[in-house]
Amino acid sequence: MGKAIFYIIASGLSFLVVNFFVKILGQGPDSLIFPTTEKIPTHELVFFRSIVSFLISLYFIKKNKLSVLGNNRKWLLIRGFSGMIALTLFFYTIDHLPMAIASTVQYLAPLFTVILAVFIMKESVSKWQWVFITLAFFGAIIMGLSNLVVKDATVQISWFWLGIGVVSAFFSGLAYNSILKAKETEHTLNIVIYFPMLGIPVMGIWCLFDFVMPHGLSWLYLLVIGVFTQIAQIAMTKAFQIGEASTISPFQFIGSIYALLVGYFIFEEKLTTAVLIGIVLILIGVISNIIVKHRLNKKS
Repeated sequence: MGKAIFYIIASGLSFLVVNFFVKILGQGPDSLIFPTTEKIPTHELVFFRSIVSFLISLYFIKKNKLSVLGNNRKWLLIRGFSGMIALTLFFYTIDHLPMAIASTVQYLAPLFTVILAVFIMKESVSKWQWVFITLAFFGAIIMGLSNLVVKDATVQISWFWLGIGVVSAFFSGLAYNSILKAKETEHTLNIVIYFPMLGIPVMGIWCLFDFVMPHGLSWLYLLVIGVFTQIAQIAMTKAFQIGEASTISPFQFIGSIYALLVGYFIFEEKLTTAVLIGIVLILIGVISNIIVKHRLNKKS
């Protein structure tokens, strides 16, 4: 279990690096650091990320003499599509929302994992789990209402981008269920490679309409995004394959604290009390849900 916790923490730190550079290169509010960095469309960031991830995954698949397409192709395809949609939408929220909010809303994914598991994995959800799921979504609503509470807030929260973040979390939940369905028959690399294998053609076509040629250090930032997303995806997949979700999931939420600190000190994202309350409610709801699920598993 110690290895699983290590993997999930490594995944969170890697995602933090990715989010940092997405924020710098993205087309949302101007960055206060590296102000001369060119703005690159979000789907183009996903496209370059997919290329790097595909090449790395393909190399190790060939090295380990694995089949590129894997065995359980139905769930690998669902994992690939849902992961691609989730990450693309998440990158958009990173552009248009403070890092702490975008990251915390993404943590609704475990709740969607539980809800979708009722239909996909035929799992049951207890009364208390529904209570904590409701609490977490109430936290998201409070964040959205913060603009009404504090009119002169330095950081304005868009309902639209908050909603996009929730949709991203939904598709992440679907991706997690797909991993659970495929983990018995698939190698980690097979699960990971389906995202870029689908992302390259889909995002490549999208890029034809508004491609921005990167220059100078932008190429390095894109490489960092690609490499660290790959590390994060492999570490996360490995953690869920070898550990119990109820035990390792709480360690994912350390990333919310990192995002809050990075947003505050580097991007000067000063959040209102209402937003911070919303973040806390989401984290309490998600972590409590995991604890309840863990206890139910022990009883059964």
